[in-house]
Amino acid sequence: MAVSEPGVRCQIMKWKNPTHLDTCLQCADDAHPDELDEEFDTFQTSQHPDIVGMRHDRLRSITGWIQTVVVDVATEGERLQSLRSWRDPRATALFVIFCLVAAIFPYVTIFHVLVLLTGSYVLRHREFRHKLPGVPLNFFRRLPARTDSML
Repeated sequence: MAVSEPGVRCQIMKWKNPTHLDTCLQCADDAHPDELDEEFDTFQTSQHPDIVGMRHDRLRSITGWIQTVVVDVATEGERLQSLRSWRDPRATALFVIFCLVAAIFPYVTIFHVLVLLTGSYVLRHREFRHKLPGVPLNFFRRLPARTDSML
């Protein structure tokens, strides 16, 4: 249905489900007044330049955080790709065999044994815990990424 049809306007003006209207406006009630002022500001802003600068700084900080997250995800993807495409065929074959065994292991092991092993590992005593990262995580973090070669 097109918005210009008169029946749609009538349905919007005479809302049939008022509880749905409450759930739709729930986020608008939680909005900060400055965010609402920014949303309803005209195109040629009528605000003081300091307020516009504050909005710009807030936007820059949010985009900087997003860029950091995207770079981290890309680095992890490059590390996964380097696992798959090693130059040493023996190391690649060993990794593929390890992945195959790791994928088959849960199918041939009883579920209760897996839960018992996982629980005993997670609930181990404080003396047996290490502050260093685990061997697989340490190995994965040391794999090369393109960000390492850009320096």
